[in-house]
Amino acid sequence: MTQTRLLKTVGVMTAFAAIILAGMVNSSKRVGARDEETSDQREESRIRRGFDIAPVTLNLEGKNRALVGLGSYIVNAVGDCNGCHSAGTTTEFAPGGNPYQLSPPFSGKVQINTGNYLGGGRDFGPFGAPPQIPHLYSRNLTPDKTGLPAGGHTFEEFVDIMREGTDFDHVHPSCTAPGTPVNCLAPPFNGALLQVMRWPFFRNMTDHELRAIYEYLSAVPCNPGKVIANAPYLLNVCE
Repeated sequence: MTQTRLLKTVGVMTAFAAIILAGMVNSSKRVGARDEETSDQREESRIRRGFDIAPVTLNLEGKNRALVGLGSYIVNAVGDCNGCHSAGTTTEFAPGGNPYQLSPPFSGKVQINTGNYLGGGRDFGPFGAPPQIPHLYSRNLTPDKTGLPAGGHTFEEFVDIMREGTDFDHVHPSCTAPGTPVNCLAPPFNGALLQVMRWPFFRNMTDHELRAIYEYLSAVPCNPGKVIANAPYLLNVCE
């Protein structure tokens, strides 16, 4: 009798263990499937979010909609590109839309000043060691009349900017002699490269992410740029 009960007990325990093991295996499979789905869902949610937060009307004609949405998410929610590539902190937000202010005047809703959006012109000067450049302005990222962003740069050039920091405008070349040429950068700074711009970190983004940023910048409206003496490179020909 005792042996029979023992055998029954062992049988029940074995069956119970098998059920638990099967549940763990099935659970692991479900978790794996959910992880794979989450990756796709995460991309799609970023695309939707990108369109929700884009502060300007986008031109999607001839463009990859998914890339534009993802690019908007990176530009507006992750990279805060407008934080540097607008005219400055005092004009970055529209009246009543500045979240750093008391309420009122803050309306409770963040609102970007679209008149300066990605148009460049923020002054990071004086710059150099010792400071020899009085003004160092951020560039205009919006497309020109060609439809290409950042003042008409091809995607290959854009990747070179983001990964290598190449300054195609040659705004502040390296000095060949003290003060020569005008507005030059003295050593140890390399005048062939964009200074202040965070390309040493942006270079770590994937090709897919850079393509998305470029596609989004191609879809934003052309901003003619800020008129500043001795900074014609800020101006953008829209038509």
